[in-house]
Amino acid sequence: MGPIAVSEKLVDFLPGHPVMNNGHIGIHAVSSAPWGSASVLPIAYGYIKMLGADGLTEASKIAILNANYIASRLRDKYGIVYTGENGRVGHELILEARHLKNSSGITEGDIAKRLMDYGFHAPTLSFPVHGTLMIEPTESESREELDRFIDAMNSIFDEINEIINGVADKEDNVLKNAPHTAEILTADQWNHPYSREKAAYPLKWLRENKFWVPVSRIDDAWGDRNLFCTCDPLEQSADRQ
Repeated sequence: MGPIAVSEKLVDFLPGHPVMNNGHIGIHAVSSAPWGSASVLPIAYGYIKMLGADGLTEASKIAILNANYIASRLRDKYGIVYTGENGRVGHELILEARHLKNSSGITEGDIAKRLMDYGFHAPTLSFPVHGTLMIEPTESESREELDRFIDAMNSIFDEINEIINGVADKEDNVLKNAPHTAEILTADQWNHPYSREKAAYPLKWLRENKFWVPVSRIDDAWGDRNLFCTCDPLEQSADRQ
């Protein structure tokens, strides 16, 4: 939303843009427009104006309360990366997941994928600390919704413990194969050591309110780093002319 300030030593590394001939060399452009998105500012301005000073104060209090509620419920199992002197967090919390990878082979990415089976979009992954999950509940979530998320995270922790204790297979388990689509779960063949029910309905309330993900995992970040063209060969385009 706002400007990015850097020290004088980093000026040469700022992105440039061909439409801005201001003598700055820098690196190549990182966005199609050099001025950002103007629509972002009216949204933030409208939010501030509608709430006012008292509303913003109250919203901030609730956001901080919500984050600390989640942190207090999950810290004993996952651990919290950064806290203040009194063990509290601000408006967001960072759940530790690196120790789980060492003991079970389950990564923060596996947890994020499994959360989709529980009906949740994953929180911020591996930022600002690699191997963690950053959760920012904001002021908009109710106590019931926070409890539902906490129940899901506790259930996932139990699933990880099944792997650690040898109850679940280390490679073929509900986390490594998550998320599970309806197509996968209703296929004629099921070759996993866990049940379809465990994959789809790990908690009872999911039977009444289940979000079915349309696509299972493909190649994670590999596809982002290894782009390939799916268009017709150039020879075929030449033949049409």
